[in-house]
Amino acid sequence: MSSRTAQLQVARRRARQVRAARRRRQVRLALTFVAVVGLGALVLRPLFTSAVHKLTALPLTHADVIREQAQAKHLDPSLIAAVIYAESKFNDSTSSAGALGMMQLLPSTADFIAQRSGGTRFTTADLATPAINIAYGSWYLRYLLDRYDGDVVLALAAYNGGMGNVDRWVQEAGAQGHRLRVSDIPFPETRAYVQRVLDARRRYRRTYPAALGLQ
Repeated sequence: MSSRTAQLQVARRRARQVRAARRRRQVRLALTFVAVVGLGALVLRPLFTSAVHKLTALPLTHADVIREQAQAKHLDPSLIAAVIYAESKFNDSTSSAGALGMMQLLPSTADFIAQRSGGTRFTTADLATPAINIAYGSWYLRYLLDRYDGDVVLALAAYNGGMGNVDRWVQEAGAQGHRLRVSDIPFPETRAYVQRVLDARRRYRRTYPAALGLQ
């Protein structure tokens, strides 16, 4: 065998060894990647599951207060729960507009409720107490339902958009020969709010019939 032929064979063997070593490194890298991804999935899965749960869960707290106020004010307890859900998702918070508590009542609205309901000792700070906040919000819902002859759509629209606006919309709808419907509400925020409450009320009825005293 000539020296040139021997050199070529050695070169080929080295090339094969280099290619084999490269493939082994690629396999190791692929296995490492799969292991890291798998470990990451195990670590992140509980966080992902928790985040999804928070987005899709239907919270309910203070069910006893809701049942009590529903009975006292002749309201559907699932409607109260749905309004709380739409307003605050059962968090005691303050909005950028200054609305307070779980039912997001403005201090001016709460003062109006206090005057009408005989709450002579009421202070704005009382709205931080869930039982008082729900009682005042429920009173206001009952007031709005009475004002609009039991029409839930109008009452909810007024809860969000104000009675003055709703009165004007009702007149405009009446001039066109029909009652105000959700689709007729000109404020996109109020229209979406009303639909959100109506949808949530159905979900609360289906999810918490016992807790809300519906059984």
